[in-house]
Amino acid sequence: MLGLALCLFCLMPGKAQAQTPSPLSEWQYSAGVLLRSKFENPLPTWDVSVGAATSLQPRYVGSSEYHVQPGINLDVRYKDIAFFSMGEGLGVNLLRGENFRAGVALGFDVGRDQDDSSQLHGLGDISPAPEAKVFAEYTIFPVVLRTAARRGFGGNHGWVGDVSAYLPVAGSERFFVFVGPTATYADSSYMRRYFGINPNQSIRSGYRQYTPGSGFSSAGFGSSAVWFWTEHWFMTADGAYQRLLGDAADSPITRAHSQLTLNLSVAYRF
Repeated sequence: MLGLALCLFCLMPGKAQAQTPSPLSEWQYSAGVLLRSKFENPLPTWDVSVGAATSLQPRYVGSSEYHVQPGINLDVRYKDIAFFSMGEGLGVNLLRGENFRAGVALGFDVGRDQDDSSQLHGLGDISPAPEAKVFAEYTIFPVVLRTAARRGFGGNHGWVGDVSAYLPVAGSERFFVFVGPTATYADSSYMRRYFGINPNQSIRSGYRQYTPGSGFSSAGFGSSAVWFWTEHWFMTADGAYQRLLGDAADSPITRAHSQLTLNLSVAYRF
């Protein structure tokens, strides 16, 4: 495993994916970044990749219907200090060490449009809004443990927390794969906004009133693969399975407890 990991992280790019409302695991947006710093010292001053991506995902969290959504793939990193990507947002690593990092980031919650599915008619829109995030990662080589908490400002005003772990399982100098589990906890404000039905919504939609509480909303498993076919061009493939739990699973708008996502992207690393 040690020899494999050394091979993996020599070429590990900053992970980037299209920003989409999908059940991708939190760690999949930055897989391998912390481990890379252990084997590439010093890190390059600038690390930039840009490309195109597409995602097959549920129309909303809890939907049984799927659609394809295109997006862009952009990842910019300045040393081990600052970063910007479509998945992680704009952030700074405030604490950094050989085996850990912690920081803050400003991201974006894309919200939800009631026209996305006939199952949402009468519920109104959840407006897109910024969200603040704090995160921390710690390596017990080769496993990376990650936790993150984020709060929306405008769309839901709720807190969401993720705990996850991942590790490399296969690879060569140009191809490598990471896998790992994740679990998500949401407070009552977030749960009511995305899974609840208030009296007005009940009248307009025909759903029964429903007031979910805080708790674990989902648990799942993800995998991320990267393939460099030249020194600069690479392809990523990300898959995620999410199982809705508790009050999220019991919501009147939940049509499928199991949620799947597949992201594919092609990018150029400068």
